[in-house]
Amino acid sequence: MLEHDVLVVGAGLAGMRAAVAAHEKGANVAIISKVHPVRSHSNAAQGGINAALTDRGDSWEDHAFDTVKGSDYLGDQDAIEIMCSEAGAELIRMEHMGVIFNRDDEGKLGTRAFGGQRKARTFFVADFTGQAMLHVLYEQILKTGVRVYEEWFVLDLIMHEGRCAGVTALEIATGRVFVIRAKTVIMCSGGVGRLFEPSTNALIVTGDGMAQAYRAGASLMDMEMVQYHPTTLKGSGVLITEGARGEGAYLLNSQGERFMKRYAPNMMELASRDVVSRSEQTEINEGRGIDGCVLLDCRHLGEKVIRERLTQIVDIGRDFAGVDIMKEPIPIRPGMHYIMGGIKTDVDGLTSVPGLYAAGECANVSVHGGNRLGANSLLDTVVFGRRSGHHAADVTKDMDWPKLNIEDLAGQAEDSLQKLLSRNDSGERWSKIRHDLGVDMDKYFGVYRDERGMQTLQRNIQNYKDRYARVAVQDKGRVFNTDLIFTLELGFMIDCAEAIVAGGLERKESRGAHSRTDHPTRDDANWLKHVLVTRTPKGPKLSHLPVVITKWKPEERKY
Repeated sequence: MLEHDVLVVGAGLAGMRAAVAAHEKGANVAIISKVHPVRSHSNAAQGGINAALTDRGDSWEDHAFDTVKGSDYLGDQDAIEIMCSEAGAELIRMEHMGVIFNRDDEGKLGTRAFGGQRKARTFFVADFTGQAMLHVLYEQILKTGVRVYEEWFVLDLIMHEGRCAGVTALEIATGRVFVIRAKTVIMCSGGVGRLFEPSTNALIVTGDGMAQAYRAGASLMDMEMVQYHPTTLKGSGVLITEGARGEGAYLLNSQGERFMKRYAPNMMELASRDVVSRSEQTEINEGRGIDGCVLLDCRHLGEKVIRERLTQIVDIGRDFAGVDIMKEPIPIRPGMHYIMGGIKTDVDGLTSVPGLYAAGECANVSVHGGNRLGANSLLDTVVFGRRSGHHAADVTKDMDWPKLNIEDLAGQAEDSLQKLLSRNDSGERWSKIRHDLGVDMDKYFGVYRDERGMQTLQRNIQNYKDRYARVAVQDKGRVFNTDLIFTLELGFMIDCAEAIVAGGLERKESRGAHSRTDHPTRDDANWLKHVLVTRTPKGPKLSHLPVVITKWKPEERKY
């Protein structure tokens, strides 16, 4: 029998950090991932990781205030205090594990400025920080001997006597279905970026874990908070790191004007992401864009700085846009990048479902609120990944194994797959529905939204659900059947879409990334609270929780 004290779903930064932490506590721990660990989407994180180091004259309280303000006061301040106060130690821990951060001229760890922060506290490895951290954590996984179920696809969470007791999973290479029994499960499956087209996210980012937790009874919180990154490449939507603006790059409109002086005169290009994205979209909508874009100008930074610190976007500009960023500006536009919402957790990662934890982008411990600051996502993954791993391992020490009927569970999962595989061809294909859904999400739930558009989107999602019920899998084989995997992923994406739109319609104000043209102002009197979505047979059920405020009272947000 396959069984572990702690089973981590997902092998990105949150997942591997959780697994290392659970192993430190003596637990029998394993990771299950639908891709090889170093192909996880954390690879794509470019700019860096935030931490306030006191020897630089910085303080975690300043970092916490910038994060609270950046969240548009929707972040829970108790969780933000934990993240920011533990950041320095976690950064040093990562360096001791082997992450080779850039250094300054004195040999100290180097920093760069990032949006929405008054001090340069972003530590980085050129413009591939996530990749560097991911490879180092994978080395730790190899060192500890933690088992990795590599290229296994989780089909469902197993619920037993009101607790999460493991997963059913498909071994992609063979097509065989397995039951993995676990005392605790930590969901670290990432976000849902590919629900939108275009997106900066990898094709694997399909909201599987959010939907599985949602189906198991966990609440999803603040799902309407979808972040559009200010600098995504024209056409393909590939990310152009915020590190470029951190190093001093300008944003220009069609008249060659640094337009951010009208929207954020103090912080300019380094205002928070929601502010910069709205500013760009306004320039484009009012006719000062260029073919649906504005320009990012790096030329004045000089070849030395660009080659040392922004090497990846040199290649991206050349390969995907035919632009040499050292000689000409590059066309960019706001693009879907991240979701602040996710599975509601406490500060140790525990969800409302006993035995189920969550960390990383699939989770919402509420450190990002309505808008995430750049370079706080990597910090979130390692701080709350570690805390989840420790807590999940500790509680298993006095826990008995759940008594599962393995054959029945495997048989039920196999029957579901066979039912899907045996559908007759109806002409509906996962690829067409996925593309249409993604275009609709971008059209009706982009930088700006309104009631009418979101209602249209809600009706369209019901239509996509009906079409999904008729989708046929053309490849009837079991070995590496990506046709089957993509079809299963689409079902999870539709569940997430339903929750996102339900949250968007519920929140009748503009806060952070949720910018409604029909409710253009923030409304603290009525909406300084979280929106929770829970699945019921009759559809999404909405409820609210108050925002936790410790010391920073809400005030007008200016940059």
